[in-house]
Parts: sequence; C-alpha cells; structure tokens
Amino acid sequence: MQLQSINPSIKALAVIILVLCLSFVFDPVTPFILWLLVLAVTFILGKVKLKRWLFFFFPFFILAFGYIWTTVVFSQPPAEIRTVTLVQLGPVVITDYGLSIGLALGFRVLCFSCLSLLFIMTTDPIKFILSLTQQCKMPPKIAYGILAGYRFLPLLKDELQIIRHAHKVRGVNRMQGFRGKIEAKIKCIIPLLASAIRKAERTAIAMESKGFTGSRNRTFFHKVTVCRHDWFFLCLMVGLFFVSLFISVLLGTFRGIGSL
Repeated sequence: MQLQSINPSIKALAVIILVLCLSFVFDPVTPFILWLLVLAVTFILGKVKLKRWLFFFFPFFILAFGYIWTTVVFSQPPAEIRTVTLVQLGPVVITDYGLSIGLALGFRVLCFSCLSLLFIMTTDPIKFILSLTQQCKMPPKIAYGILAGYRFLPLLKDELQIIRHAHKVRGVNRMQGFRGKIEAKIKCIIPLLASAIRKAERTAIAMESKGFTGSRNRTFFHKVTVCRHDWFFLCLMVGLFFVSLFISVLLGTFRGIGSL
C-alpha cells in the first residue's frame, strides 16, 4: 500500500480526524510519539524525498521552536498549580509547567505540519478535486472552476515572464529604487489581468460548447473509487493516535485540555 494510491478524500478525512483529536491533548509526550509515527508512515508508505520534505518542513520547525521558547519564558502558571523552578536567569524563570506547555505546543505544531505534508506530498491535486466531486458531492461548477484555475497557474507564470521581457525591451522597467519596482509590478498587473480574463472567457465558451451545464447527474471519464485499503489507511492513522495516547497514559504523562 502506497499513500499515493489512497483516495484523497479518505486521506483528508484521516488528517482532519487526527488534528481534531490532537487538539484535545495537552501533554508533550502524546504529540511527540504521534509525530514520530506519522514520520514513519510518510517515509515508509509515501516514499517522499527527504530533501524536498525538509525544505517544506523547516519553516514549521522554526514556528514550533518559537512556540516553545516564548511559552517557556513568558508562561504564567495558575496560582493553584505548584511549579518547580528549573532555571533562573535574572528575571527569566523557567519552570516545569512552562517547559511542559511549551513542548506540548511545539510538538503539536510539528505533528500538524507533518500531517499536512503527508497529504500534500502524496496527493495529486486533480485526483483530489475529482474525489471531492464524486465522493463528497462537490458541485461540478466549483470543482471544474478550481481545476481550470489550477491549470492556468503555469500559463500565468509564462505570461508574466513574457510581459516582463516586453517591458524590458521597451525600456519600461528602467526606474531604480523601491518605487520603481512597485510601479513596474503595477504595470504588469493590468496586462496580466486582461490575459487571464481572455483565457477564462475562452475556457467558459469551450466548456459550454461541449455541453457542460454543471449538473450533478453526469458521467466521469476518470473515476475515483473507495477501496478496502483506503479504509485500512483511515483505521491505521486513527490507530496511531490511540497508540501514542496509550503510551502516554502508561508513562503517566497524559494530560487533556480540560486538566489545565
């Protein structure tokens, strides 16, 4: 079983369930164990390139470190909770309570980011839209509108490059400084918008000429189905959460959001 073959709607449902379940957990051990398990699933079943994964994961790592650092340094524990001072550097006091809450928030961010990357890097966007249309009953007008916009993104990039080269030949972008760069970008927006409107109008005429009415009662050339291995993946991901929860309970570190 590979993650690329899993139904995108089922995969998205698994990610949403894990995110919701993890939102009610507020100890550092449970999200840390779940993070390790999600990493294992991503690289074993997803066959994701490590270099590409690290490139997208690094900003989330910085965000998680910021959560940990600010919570550890500036947390104010409730009066009824007894804390133990771990480190004191002048006015900065690091307690066990602040460290626990900071690590819980940081590992939660890491877990959320790994779940998001698991979905993004193993899912074909076109297949995901088709799955939303066929399994989740998304209106075809919205689905095919999203697909058309997704297909237009590379074309708009090429169109922008052509406009910039045309401006450079005619000497339009010779102004220097920050103001010159802003004016150059503004001058690219209008022709780019006009080109996008022309392409959208041509696409709409082409779809209407081929009988596209946006009705739900239609057939599909590419059919996306739900198989047994899709449900197995959903049960696997939910099971990973309960495994991490069980280990945290055994270690005596589990703490729900209601126990804060």
